[in-house]
Amino acid sequence: MCDTGGARGIGRATAAALAARGAHVWIGDLDLEEAERAAADIGARAAHLDVTDEKSVAGFHSAASESGPIDMLVNNAGIQYMGHFVDQKLAAYHRDVAVNLIGVINGLHVFLPGMVNRDRGHIVNVASMAAKVTTPGISVYCATKYAVAALSRSLRAELADTAVTLTTVLPTAVHTELTAGVTLDLLPTRQPEQIAAVIADSAVKPRDEITVPRWLAPIGAIEEMTPEPLLRWLKQVATRYEPPGHYDEERRRAYLERIDR
Repeated sequence: MCDTGGARGIGRATAAALAARGAHVWIGDLDLEEAERAAADIGARAAHLDVTDEKSVAGFHSAASESGPIDMLVNNAGIQYMGHFVDQKLAAYHRDVAVNLIGVINGLHVFLPGMVNRDRGHIVNVASMAAKVTTPGISVYCATKYAVAALSRSLRAELADTAVTLTTVLPTAVHTELTAGVTLDLLPTRQPEQIAAVIADSAVKPRDEITVPRWLAPIGAIEEMTPEPLLRWLKQVATRYEPPGHYDEERRRAYLERIDR
């Protein structure tokens, strides 16, 4: 099993969950030192990985393939910039798209051919409920996750006549560095280990799309049917009438410094 962005958060928890179930796990991450620490803790292997670079993804695939055919890929790597759209640097949004969307495309393009040729394999694309619920202050993040969900649906149609499966996991807000400094007290939230368990379970019983928690599944249809003025008011209530993309700068600084390296 190969896991992108596996040094921290959902990726690390997923690697641990699958290793505990007997999988041979490779962790790929931009932070090799942290990835190696995570791998040592769970009995996995680690490699440097920049998901925005197809050559780096191909190198990760090649290294992991030395352990045998790769039966599972978790496209988990992701970042999030927050704030008013007009106030954010364009380079930050380009990086949002590069990691969250192009990274998934790269992973699929490199790993999927071997699975199709063997007629065996499982892929998990980690999206977000932001693909279903458009959220002021993270507009480009929402766009990337919507794109990942649409890409996944399209590919499932292409793979329908094969034994290769693809699951899209759409978590609610999760307590990781990605949400550092963000007020989450009026939102349904989960821990990384809860998302990891869903991802690991999908390898045994694949499903097309899984929202976490499950009861959020209809939310996309509800948003489409709800008048926008009402939606805007509900989102203001959920964020305590804070400005779009509001966060505690001190608590979020370390995360932003890391993803801006």
